[in-house]
Amino acid sequence: MPLNIPTFDDVLTAAARLAGLAHRTPVLTSRSFNELTGAEVFFKCENFQRGGAFKFRGAMNALLALDISVRARGVVAYSSGNHAQALAYAAAIKGVKAVIIMPRDAPELKVRATRGYGAEVIFYDRYTENREKIGGRIAAERGAALIPPYDHPDVIAGQGTATLELIEEAGPLDALYVCLGGGGLLAGAALAAAECAPACRVVGVEPEAGNDGQQSLARGEVVTIEVPKSIADGAVVTHLGAHNFPIIRDKVAAITTVSDDALVEMMHFFAERMKIVVEPTGCLAAAAVRSESRSLRGQRIGVIVSGGNVDLTRFASLIMATGDKTPREQAMARPGPETFR
Repeated sequence: MPLNIPTFDDVLTAAARLAGLAHRTPVLTSRSFNELTGAEVFFKCENFQRGGAFKFRGAMNALLALDISVRARGVVAYSSGNHAQALAYAAAIKGVKAVIIMPRDAPELKVRATRGYGAEVIFYDRYTENREKIGGRIAAERGAALIPPYDHPDVIAGQGTATLELIEEAGPLDALYVCLGGGGLLAGAALAAAECAPACRVVGVEPEAGNDGQQSLARGEVVTIEVPKSIADGAVVTHLGAHNFPIIRDKVAAITTVSDDALVEMMHFFAERMKIVVEPTGCLAAAAVRSESRSLRGQRIGVIVSGGNVDLTRFASLIMATGDKTPREQAMARPGPETFR
C-alpha cells in the first residue's frame, strides 16, 4: 500500500489540535554558548514539555486523530521511554487505555513514569526480540490502535510543531540541528523548516555508536544496523521509519554524529551554565553545534533540546565523571549572565 507521507499542512493541523494541550516550550539563549561557538544559538527546550520531552506532541496528535470509536478500544505503543511516557500521559488525559512495550533495560525513571500515568507495561529484550512484531500482535489481540514512536504520519506531524514554534519565536534560521533516533522529530522539523525558513539547512544528529540515519542518507535507502549501545537511550534504534525517510532524504542537508563523551560534556554545560536538566539524547543537537562551531560562526542556529527525562542519580554520576576541565571547557563554564527568550 502507498505510504501516507505527511506534509506541512499536517503540521498546521497538528498545531491546531495541540493548542491548549501541549506546552509552548521556551526558547532560551546562552551568552556563554554564543561566545564559545561564535553563532547566535536558539535552544527550543522540549525538556519543559508535558511528559518531559517532545514526544508528547506526536503522541497526543496521533491519539486525537483516531476515530472516537477506535480510540475507545485503547492504544498500544513500543518505546524505550519518552514515547512510552508521552502516549501513556496523553491516553490518561483522554481516558484511553494504553499498553506500552518497553525494553527490560529501559531507564527505571521512565518505566515508573509510564506506569504512573496508568499504562500497562510489557517488557521485551531489545537485543533478541522484535518490538514491532510484539506491538502488532498485542494490538491485534486487543483490537487496539498501534501508535509507533516515530514511523507514523500523525506522530511526525505532531513533532513538527516544535520547529514551527521555534521559528515563529526566533525568526529565520541559517541552520537547524535536531536529534535523530527513528526520525520522527527530524522529519517533522524538516517539514516545518522547509516552509517557514526555506533557506535553513536542517541537520540530523545521531549517537556515534548508531549512525544508521547517516548511512541511509548517504545511500538513498533505509539502512538497518545492529542495536547500538549509547547513553542516548532515546536514539538507540536500528533503522529509520518508512514514513519519515522520504522526508529526511529530500529535505535534510546532512546527518552527523557525536560521541557519548560529548553528550556528557553538554549535559554538564546545560546544568552549570543554563540551569536546566537535559537527558543525554536531548544533548545530541547542541553537542554537534559545539563540535562544528568553526563552520557556524556568524550564523543563526536553532537547536531542538528534545527532553529531560533522566534519573538524577544517573545524571549526577555522568556529569561527575567528566573529570578536570580542559581550557575549552573552562571557557564554557566562566561566569556570565544568561539571556532567556
